[in-house]
Amino acid sequence: MKNYLHLWSLSALLILTGCATTSQPEANNSEAEVQSTASHTPNYPRGPLSPINSASVQRNGVANLAVPDDLWDRIRRGFAMPDLQNDLVSNQEQWYASRPDYIQRMTQRSSKYMFHIVEELERRGMPTELALLPYIESAYNPQAVSSAKAAGMWQFMPSTGTYFELKQNMFRDDRRDVLASTRAALDYLQKLYNMFGDWHLALAAYNWGEGSVGRALARNQKQGLGMGYTDLNMPDETRNYVPKLQAVKNIIARPENFQTELPLIENHPYFQAVTLDRDIDTAQVAELAGVTMDELKSLNPSFNKPVIFKAGTPQVLLPWDNANVFRRNLQAHEKGQYASWTVWTVPSTMTVATAAGMVGMSEGDLRAVNNIPPRMMVKGGSALMVPRSAAVKQDVSSHLADNAHIALTPEIVTRRTTVKARKHDSVTGIAQRYKVTAAQVADWNDVGVKAAFKAGQQVVLYLPVRVGAERHAGNHNSHAASRSSKAGKPSKDSSAKKSTARSTPTKAAPSKRSTATTKKKR
Repeated sequence: MKNYLHLWSLSALLILTGCATTSQPEANNSEAEVQSTASHTPNYPRGPLSPINSASVQRNGVANLAVPDDLWDRIRRGFAMPDLQNDLVSNQEQWYASRPDYIQRMTQRSSKYMFHIVEELERRGMPTELALLPYIESAYNPQAVSSAKAAGMWQFMPSTGTYFELKQNMFRDDRRDVLASTRAALDYLQKLYNMFGDWHLALAAYNWGEGSVGRALARNQKQGLGMGYTDLNMPDETRNYVPKLQAVKNIIARPENFQTELPLIENHPYFQAVTLDRDIDTAQVAELAGVTMDELKSLNPSFNKPVIFKAGTPQVLLPWDNANVFRRNLQAHEKGQYASWTVWTVPSTMTVATAAGMVGMSEGDLRAVNNIPPRMMVKGGSALMVPRSAAVKQDVSSHLADNAHIALTPEIVTRRTTVKARKHDSVTGIAQRYKVTAAQVADWNDVGVKAAFKAGQQVVLYLPVRVGAERHAGNHNSHAASRSSKAGKPSKDSSAKKSTARSTPTKAAPSKRSTATTKKKR
């Protein structure tokens, strides 16, 4: 009987211990690791459970169910990447630790955005170390722009931003948007992790480009070398990329070891999104919410115009309490027009002065609000920000809000010029010689398109003169006329009579794009 009771007690103990073991992860795995593993290996074997044997029974740690005191504690609990330990990490630790003011500014700036990023990482089952990546990329500055034209907290290149559906147009740049850029960055990082199966390699690809990392791995495999992050031959920027993140992680994990004090970031949302039902001026949003324009722009850094078009940007981020104030004030605000700006599509290529006159603005104001540089004309089809009159009842359409753009061309004027026709000259021949159309020559001289000119007949032309060269036109024309009279041949620049210059838009010469390359491929 005693042996029976002993065996029964031992069996019960094994069963109870086994239940506890299967209900929680192993002691050296965090919750984020378990979630991450589940998200990347969805096809688990199915069928009846195997019986528990003594070899599979082990004691595990007790899960910490207490709510984190602050966001730093919450981030530390979600660390799931393997630690990197080498001299590069030590060098980066020393660099950051010797700049406590810099760390204070970075961490203080991140306090507005960190909660949202940590929430997204935990929802996706990703390591919370990734919440520290914007420290490396941009010092958590959503307005940061690199020399390679990468923008925002997560430093997206224009092409990569487009691939991950970040809108970039004249009204907004979603690479700077807090919600959109975070979504895109985590999508990209998940994609890279699925490709390489290693977070250090995924981070290297985020910095260097997935193609570059793939080729480096292929070279190492061919040469029989290691396939880890530290084994690859890579640019210095990428070689120091993960060590920088590791150094920041170490400082966040144990700030006292680096004589660093982290600012308090409370474990609750800093902002909330408010849906917009109408186009509205950004200044009015700030006024109704009771926040400064600087605060509004810090949460909505993608806005680059004085108006928010609800068709393209249906929500605005506001500090948590101010969002409720905004909703109440917006409801109490009299119904009507909230936006004092709208978009006007330019019907044809014209000077800025002409466009300003058509919309009732000064040329200077139109240039300023649309960022039009001097000596440039606006091409037909361009979208310009203009004041919204009371007669305009409809808000800007979603198509225009998403696709509006400004196309510019160098401002070119024409000068009335007369030339002497040669023997057997025709309208077509002169048009070809001076690179204008036959219809224009015919119109300027009140003749038919197929007409011919007599030798020595005065032919009127309006030839383009760039604004910058206009001041030299008088001397140039007189010299050309002198040369042509001596040679007995007319000069295309000779003129017998001048009149007021008039605008004749022409296609601009293609601008040369920079061919400079950069190590960062995103």
